[in-house]
Amino acid sequence: MTKPQLFTAVFFALLLLLLYQIALMFRPFLFPVLWAALLAHLTYPLHVRFTSFVRGREVVSASCLTLLVLALVVIPISMMGVLLAREASTAEQAIREWIASGALQRLPEQIRAWPVIGGLLRQFGDSTVLTPDSLEQGLLSAATFLSRFFLDQVGDLLKNAFLLVTDFFLMLFALFFLFKDGKQWLASLQDVIPLEASHKQRIIDRVDQTIRAVVKGIGVTAVVQGLFAGLAYGALGVPFPVVLTAVTVILAPLPFGGTALVWGPIVLYFLMAGPMWKGLVMLGWGVGVVSMIDQFLRPWLIGQAVQIPVLFLVFSVLGGLALYGIIGLFIGPVLVSLLMTTIQIYREEYHRTDTDTPSGPATPS
Repeated sequence: MTKPQLFTAVFFALLLLLLYQIALMFRPFLFPVLWAALLAHLTYPLHVRFTSFVRGREVVSASCLTLLVLALVVIPISMMGVLLAREASTAEQAIREWIASGALQRLPEQIRAWPVIGGLLRQFGDSTVLTPDSLEQGLLSAATFLSRFFLDQVGDLLKNAFLLVTDFFLMLFALFFLFKDGKQWLASLQDVIPLEASHKQRIIDRVDQTIRAVVKGIGVTAVVQGLFAGLAYGALGVPFPVVLTAVTVILAPLPFGGTALVWGPIVLYFLMAGPMWKGLVMLGWGVGVVSMIDQFLRPWLIGQAVQIPVLFLVFSVLGGLALYGIIGLFIGPVLVSLLMTTIQIYREEYHRTDTDTPSGPATPS
C-alpha cells in the first residue's frame, strides 16, 4: 500500500468513526429534527416571501414563523383539550341518565330484536347472558377496567409529559435555525455529495415532489374523510359532532383503525341506545363511504404525483409507520421514491453505457 492510499484509508476510517459517534450523540434528537425539517420544507416558500417583506431580515422572518407554528400547535390543542374535558363530563351525565331511564332493562329485548344477532341468540337459547343483571355487572366490570386503563395511561402521559414538551421545543429550536440557515446547509451538503450536479438536482427535486405529494395526499384524504363523517354525525344527531369530526380528521391518517376508531363506537352507541336504524346507517356510511375514501383517494393523490406503484406505496406507509412512528408516514414514501430515482439514474447513465459498449468483431467460424 502506498503512502497516499494509506492516508486515504486512515482518513475515511476516521471519518466513519466520527460520523458514527455523531449519529449516536444526535440520535435522541432525531425525531424532533425530522419534524422540524418537514415543517421547514413545507413552509420555506412562506419564509422567502416574508423575508422579502421585512427587507431581507431572515432572523425576523424565522422568529415570526417559529412563533406562528407555536401558536398553531398550542392554541388548537388547548382548545381541543378544554372541549373534550367539557363534553366528556356531558357524556358521562348522559350515560347516567340513560341508565336511570331504564334503558338498560330494555336492552336485552332490543338486542334480541336485531335481524341477525338476535336470531342467533334465540336459536342457541342464550337467555342468561342478555339479562339486566348480567349487563349491569358487565358494564361495571368494563367501567372498572376502563378507569384503571385510563389511570395507567394518564400516569404514563404525566411521566412522558416532560419528554413531549422537550421534544416540541427542540423541534421549534431546530425549525428556527432551519429557516435561518437551512438554505446554506443544503448547498454545503450538495457540494460534498460525490455525484454529478444534474443527478443531485434530480434527487432533490424528487424528494421535494414526494414530500409535498405525501402531505397533500394524507392531509386532503383526512379532511375529506372527516367532512364526510361529520355530515353523518350531524344528520344522525350524534352528540358533539364538531369535536368528533375534528378527532376523525386527526385519526384518519392511521392505517390501522383510522376513522373507525370514531364512527365505530357511534355505531355501537346507536345499536345499544337506539334507534337501531341510525346505527345501521352509520355502519354502512362508515364502511362504504368514509373508509373507502382512504382506500382510493390517498394512493391516487400520492401515486399520481410521485409515480410509486400502489403496492410499494402501501408497504412504504405501513413500514415507515412501524419503524419511525407517525413521521414514518412521510419518511417511508420518500425512501422508496429515492430508491426508484437512484435505480432510474443507474439505468439511464451506467447500465446503458455497459450495454452499449461494443463487444468487438466477431471471430470467423
